[in-house]
Amino acid sequence: MPVSSLFVALWLGLAAAGAATAQSIGNLPPEAAAVLQRERIPPEALSVVVEEVGALPVRGQPPAPRLRLQADKPVNPASLTKLLTTYAALDLLGPAWSWNTPVWINGEVRDGVLDGSLIIQGRGDPKLVLERVWLLLRRVQAAGVREIRGDIVLDTDAFAPPRASPADFDNEPLRPYNVRADALLLNQKTVIYRFTPDAVRNVARISAEPALAGTTVQAELPMAEGPCGDWRSTVKPRFDDPAQVRFEGRYPLACGERLWPVADPAPQTYAARLLAQLWAEAGGQLRGKVRAGPAPTATPPSFQFESPPLAEVVRDINKFSNNTMAQQLFLTLGLERAGQGTPEAAREVLQRWLAERLRIDPATQQALVIDNGSGLSRDTRMPAALLARLLQSAWSSPVMPDLMASLPASGTDGTLRRSQAPAGRAHLKTGSLRDVAGVAGYVLGDSGRRYLLVAIVNHPNAAAARPAFDALVQWTLRDGAVPGTP
Repeated sequence: MPVSSLFVALWLGLAAAGAATAQSIGNLPPEAAAVLQRERIPPEALSVVVEEVGALPVRGQPPAPRLRLQADKPVNPASLTKLLTTYAALDLLGPAWSWNTPVWINGEVRDGVLDGSLIIQGRGDPKLVLERVWLLLRRVQAAGVREIRGDIVLDTDAFAPPRASPADFDNEPLRPYNVRADALLLNQKTVIYRFTPDAVRNVARISAEPALAGTTVQAELPMAEGPCGDWRSTVKPRFDDPAQVRFEGRYPLACGERLWPVADPAPQTYAARLLAQLWAEAGGQLRGKVRAGPAPTATPPSFQFESPPLAEVVRDINKFSNNTMAQQLFLTLGLERAGQGTPEAAREVLQRWLAERLRIDPATQQALVIDNGSGLSRDTRMPAALLARLLQSAWSSPVMPDLMASLPASGTDGTLRRSQAPAGRAHLKTGSLRDVAGVAGYVLGDSGRRYLLVAIVNHPNAAAARPAFDALVQWTLRDGAVPGTP
């Protein structure tokens, strides 16, 4: 027997050996097994559950899964963790729930002059992006304020995230996915640098969005001939001085216009620099400074700036796997349901919700490790079977349309734009870290039946398992019988 065939046979045999247990039902489809064999990913690195959603019990027993391999083994689910955070939030807070950011115009306003301070209290809104911060300041100006003789005061005490550096996870502090949670998270503390070729002058013009007060950006960079390739390796940024952003090297002409999103190297002062800049751009004057301080919570705010509804935020989190927004939502659960915007409070809320909603047993509870709610963690652990139960529960819940609409659709949007599955037939959350890859969500079979699919690989070659997941999706789409079963 050829080596490849022998490996696939071994795969199927190992799966079949456990068919009588709760851990293994059915055999892995040969197409998926062949991918794992080719990429040298061993059988024990894979956890899978495929079962019909919403199927009625047979003789009082739940329908048997179509495929179940090592489903109870605690594994790192990477960004599949966001399914837990977002479903719990939709269920506990409601799809129409929104964040409110209180604003105090603290003093007398006369002839456009505020004889006092403007105070903004962060309450966790993850959608205070550039245009919405601008709208907030326009609300202040609509109240008659053009000049602030005091300060702009920022209260960020609603959240108490763990003390950590953006470099702690993977030593990549300038990656936007590493931005830490903040009660007053403005524009996700990110700057987008735009490189625009000027062929006549043989330079690339550099601009930053947004501009930040007190920070200057190098205006241009020499260009070079040759292919675009890995252009970021030829353009070397220098962020050692946050007040002066510089770039070295040459920009390839063949690249055309490109964008480079960067997490600001001085995140502690990002909000202050952004607000000072936007207030000045809007024609406002500030006699004092932007500083941290407490909000006067004993008096009602002048107005509250409302976020988009939670369902819209959940779509952003799941379709684009936004870690920072997921962590904002995680801490919000602690703040809104336990009175504390801390990881400990958020974990307690999620564990209590799981016990009530899914009625999970103590053994499953013990196998669950929740870190920060986003999956950007080496410590999170969750069995594939728990994710399957989560998806079954969501299917029969009132928030099912909102959760399912938030999942990337195959061949259509989000992280599944390049999926080989027919457009819209699979709605799957993706997850990936170093040594971790996974998918979880819903697949519409040719028969019209809907299935849930959870597949996770924990292995150094996990990134190469994506074609195996595609094979599992295609097999599920075809309503294929489990190999080796009647």
